[in-house]
Amino acid sequence: MSKTVGQVIRCKAAVAWEAGKPLVMEEVEVAPPQKMEVRVKILFTSLCHTDVYFWEAKGQHPVFPRILGHEAGGIVESVGEGVTELVPGDHVLPVFTGECKECAHCKSEESNMCDLLRINTDRGVMIHDGKSRFSKDGKPIFHFVGTSTFSEYTVVHVGCLAKINPLAPLDKVCVLSCGISTGFGATVNVAKPIKGSTVAVFGLGAVGLAAAEGARVSGASRIIGVDLNPNRFEQAKQFGVTEFVNPKDYNKPIQEVIAEMTDGGVDRSVECTGHVDAMISAFECVHDGWGVAVLVGVPHKDAVFKTHPVNFLNERTLKGTFFGNYKPRSDIPAVVEKYMNKELELEKFITHQVPFSEINKAFDYMLKGEGIRCIIRMEH
Repeated sequence: MSKTVGQVIRCKAAVAWEAGKPLVMEEVEVAPPQKMEVRVKILFTSLCHTDVYFWEAKGQHPVFPRILGHEAGGIVESVGEGVTELVPGDHVLPVFTGECKECAHCKSEESNMCDLLRINTDRGVMIHDGKSRFSKDGKPIFHFVGTSTFSEYTVVHVGCLAKINPLAPLDKVCVLSCGISTGFGATVNVAKPIKGSTVAVFGLGAVGLAAAEGARVSGASRIIGVDLNPNRFEQAKQFGVTEFVNPKDYNKPIQEVIAEMTDGGVDRSVECTGHVDAMISAFECVHDGWGVAVLVGVPHKDAVFKTHPVNFLNERTLKGTFFGNYKPRSDIPAVVEKYMNKELELEKFITHQVPFSEINKAFDYMLKGEGIRCIIRMEH
C-alpha cells in the first residue's frame, strides 16, 4: 500500500448516474485524504435499504452522479494530516454518522448525535474543503453520507471510522456499521426490556430482526413481530420472534389487537418501518404505567405523528433513537467483540453474497424482498 500513499488511486466503483437506473461499473480516480481524512481499501460492503431509498430518489433531494454504500469493512490505506488514531493496515468499519469527540453531543454520555459529523444525506462533498475526492474524466462524482463504500477505495472523515479487532471477519462484521447495530442498539440501549418482559417489533426487515435479536438476548419472554409480509414470519423465528401479527388480518387497529393479546399492552415496542401509522400503533400498544415505545424508522418528510395526550399522562413513554444510541468510534468496537465472543450472531442476517461486478443483483434481491443482507465482495 505504501506505493499509493499521496497518489491518486484509479479503481473500480459502482456509480449511480441517475435515479433508479442500474449502477454502472466505472474506473474512477480517488484523491489522497486531506486533513482529518482517511483513505480506506474496502474489502466487503453490503446493501442497506437506505442506499436503495436514495438511489430511487423519491421524497428527497436527488444528488447524482453519486457513489452510494455505507455498510462496509475495510483496511486503512493512508491517512491525512492530523490523523493520529489510525495507521495504514488498521481494520475499520465506516459509519454514516460520526464522533468528533469534541462537541457537546460527543461529550455527553446520553447522546451520539455529533454536531460535526451527524448524517447529512444532501451533502455530496467532504467537510474539510467542500470538494469531492472522487472524479471521472476530471468531473466530480458525489459522496454519500460520508462513506461511499461502493468503491474499491473511498475517503472518509476519521470521526466516521470505527477501528476494530483485526481478527474479526470483515465479511461478517461489516453489517454492524449500520442496520444491525441500529436495531440491536434500539432494543438493548434504549428500550431496555428486562428479563421476562414482552416486546413488539414493528417491521421485520434487517433492522427489525436485529431489534428482535436484542429482545431475545435481553431475555424477553414474548416477542411479537408485526409485518404486512407473511413471508417474513418463518424467518423471524430465528431471531427470537415468538408470535406474528399481520395488520391486514384484522378489521381494527393493530394496537388494540396487541393490547388484547397481552392483557393491556406490551412492556416495550420498537418501530422499524418508518411509516407514521406504525409509529402511532407502536406507541399506543405499550402498557400504561410503564410501557416504553422506541421509534427507529425514518418517516416521510411530511409525516405527522398524532396520538391523544392521555396516552402520555397514563405513563407511557415515547423515545426516539439514532444508530441504536451507539457512538461509532467509542462503542462499535465493543459490539464487534460481542460477535467475537459469540454473544451476538451475525451469520443469520447474511442471506446472499455477490461479487462487486454483480452489485445490481443485490438491488434486485432487496427490491423483491428476498433475504436480509447481501454481502458484496470486492474483487481487488
